[in-house]
Amino acid sequence: MTVSGRFVALIAIGVVPLVLFGADSGTAMLILAGWVALALAAGAIDLALAASPRRVAIDRRVPGRVRMGADALSELYVTNTGKRMLRGVVRDAWEPSAGASPTRSSVSIPPGERRRVTTTLVPVRRGERRVEQVTVRAWGPLRLWARQATLAAPGRIRVLPAFNARKHLPSRLARLRELDGMTSVMLRGQGTEFDSLREYVRGDDVRSIDWRATARRHDPSGGAGQRVMVRTWRPERDRRVIILIDTGRTAAARVDDEPRIDTAYESALLLEALATRAGDRVDVMAYDRRVRGRVQGASGPELLARTVDMMAGIDPELIEMDWAAVPAQVSSLTSQRALVVLLTSIDAPGASHGLLSVLPQLTRKHTVVVASVTDPESLRATRQRDDRATVYRAAAAERALLDIARISAAIRRLGADVVTGAPADLPPALSDHYLALKAAGRL
Repeated sequence: MTVSGRFVALIAIGVVPLVLFGADSGTAMLILAGWVALALAAGAIDLALAASPRRVAIDRRVPGRVRMGADALSELYVTNTGKRMLRGVVRDAWEPSAGASPTRSSVSIPPGERRRVTTTLVPVRRGERRVEQVTVRAWGPLRLWARQATLAAPGRIRVLPAFNARKHLPSRLARLRELDGMTSVMLRGQGTEFDSLREYVRGDDVRSIDWRATARRHDPSGGAGQRVMVRTWRPERDRRVIILIDTGRTAAARVDDEPRIDTAYESALLLEALATRAGDRVDVMAYDRRVRGRVQGASGPELLARTVDMMAGIDPELIEMDWAAVPAQVSSLTSQRALVVLLTSIDAPGASHGLLSVLPQLTRKHTVVVASVTDPESLRATRQRDDRATVYRAAAAERALLDIARISAAIRRLGADVVTGAPADLPPALSDHYLALKAAGRL
């Protein structure tokens, strides 16, 4: 049972005789007692006439999936199975990270009828967002007292990564089409595939001239003269790309108000979408000391759908990454030469020791790229030296940037590439590096 502000105001009216006749007046006290008794009687009658909230049937309908930050509609169908008019409020008890609005809705349901209550969800966290209960408050006709009951109405919605980096995909696909020979672009380098022959034009690389084809096309009797033919190349297709996401403790840190692991997910999804369109086979693994998730053998739209579904339920574990087991995990995915992308953190020399120790095993067989998010606040801090506190802060930021530079240099000496960037810059930077490897014939 609960009381309304209207009932409190009704009781407060009984104080008026005390103000008029004085607190010591017996008449005033008698009037106050009678007024309170009358108010309580009115409240009891009002409560007796209120519909029973336990005679309410709840049917919940909620979509199975939604991207983080997108809107989803949760529907409650409230049926009054009792014999009295239900005038009340329904509160849908979603957890705060589901972003439910509004959480309370007024309803007026005649006996035997049903009403729909809608709630807009704008989730702010990945994973399973759940709701277990609905609270129904039924007021009496005078809205003085109400009956209240909490009913079971379980529901859940799976919140997928936002994939805001997909806005960079069209421009990267345009560059991919250039590399793939849909526009007139000459490519050379080890590992590229022969595409076609065409006549030489000014500006072509003379090393691409095919002298045998030129000799076959020469027709002295036709009067056409010598026609020099050149080879055109396109990037190899059906290459293997393995994306390994570090889900250890360093992935839990927030950079620019975004967890490192979310930036890793954005980078992996953009690279995956681009590599799939390029005709490469992509495998994704989330790993710390055990395999937290794996997507293998999928292609096209199925690959992206399975990947975002896997990522939705994986949060960082507060344990150290087991880098010694990474080469074996990569070997379990493929025995061929592949592009191995390691999405991890390289801002702490101590934490990067394990990574550096296994890189020679990976670079011996694969093309390895280490991608790490950097904190733009560190770069901004190096420019602020107004007082003693900011000078010390700038020195700490400079030291952090030097550590990143030292680790990056060590990674490059071991034969791997390094891609770093702020949370908003890392996904397109990693995709650009993939395209550069394609153009250079390293894939």
